[in-house]
Amino acid sequence: MQTKIQSTIDLLFQEMIETRRHLHMHPELSHQEVETPEFIANKLEEIGVEVRRGVGGNGIVGMIRGGKPGKTIAFRADFDALPIDDKKDAAYKSTVPGVMHACGHDGHTAALLGFAKAMVSIKDELPGTIVLIHQFGEEAPPGGSQAMIADGCLDGVDLVYGAHVQSSLDHGKVYVRDGFMQASEDTVKIIVRGSGTHGAEPHLGIDPILAASHIMIALQSIVSRNADPLQELVVTIGKFHAGDADNVIPSEAVLEGTVRVFNPELRALASERIRLISENVASALGARAEVVIEQGYDSLWNHADAMDIVRAAAGDVIGQDAVVEIDPVMPVEDFAYYTQVVPGAFFFVGAKMADASLVYPHHHENFDFNEEAMLIAAKVFAAVYFKAQKSFGK
Repeated sequence: MQTKIQSTIDLLFQEMIETRRHLHMHPELSHQEVETPEFIANKLEEIGVEVRRGVGGNGIVGMIRGGKPGKTIAFRADFDALPIDDKKDAAYKSTVPGVMHACGHDGHTAALLGFAKAMVSIKDELPGTIVLIHQFGEEAPPGGSQAMIADGCLDGVDLVYGAHVQSSLDHGKVYVRDGFMQASEDTVKIIVRGSGTHGAEPHLGIDPILAASHIMIALQSIVSRNADPLQELVVTIGKFHAGDADNVIPSEAVLEGTVRVFNPELRALASERIRLISENVASALGARAEVVIEQGYDSLWNHADAMDIVRAAAGDVIGQDAVVEIDPVMPVEDFAYYTQVVPGAFFFVGAKMADASLVYPHHHENFDFNEEAMLIAAKVFAAVYFKAQKSFGK
């Protein structure tokens, strides 16, 4: 049965490419998805999948009920795009100005649809139930996962899996890791208020640029002096704006940045230190600092037993030598909330283009990926499903 499914997925590869390219040409921004979820729902209904629309907002949940008893395994794909103008030279480039699938979500969706069609073809022989989570709004907090979970997408689910194509990682390989896989993210805005004056008479005012500069430098002590050096933490100020004239000291300076970390306790410590440093450094220089910290996604945790199933399944599909252990990465992913509710795992599928001149990072205007990665993702999902069902029978 498993060999049959793998062969069926091979036969569906061209359809996956056509689906992916259609989605690539018609992208929709996070939380503004209308046509995309309708397209997905129609595709699922055409192949006989039970569909629930409007889950948590714009989400779609499909259900394939097997003919034999077993557990319920969920698989998730995201389908939102980014506010980027597509600059690549490809026949399937975006037709929507300023909107582009620059992260591979179109490929995730196409792979999950291909997997679904293959599994439906033998549903009477399947043990258990497959839940297909097509998620909206992954790119823009609050992401769609929490809303979909609140609306029941994980009800009755025993395990949940997701995958992400990676344009910088070698094609033909699957990348895995237990524990923390991706970081949490908090955005920071520090508004430093002083008193404006003529640049030739600085003693008559309070310089917020000077205070903000000292704050920016002092914030680096959080990583070097407050955090355990064996734990990953990034505190980055990426934006510094103050003033409009070269001979005027303004009344306000604004710093904006990001905090990336895995450990929740270190995340809380970083926020506390940012507030204390900013307020006290500003005060020492006669200024005032207002600190606004907005929490983004939590860090993503992979359950070891669930990831062991991925390791074994991917090994069957591409060979054990092509299953690579990877270090955690700092970009964020709202799949994190699924594994907070039920055991699960998230893995990467190498999708580097064969032509080196076409290799670009995610969120780049020339982004593209090797579409054969979709084939691997779908096949690994299928192998994961069968191995997960067997694991519950032990």
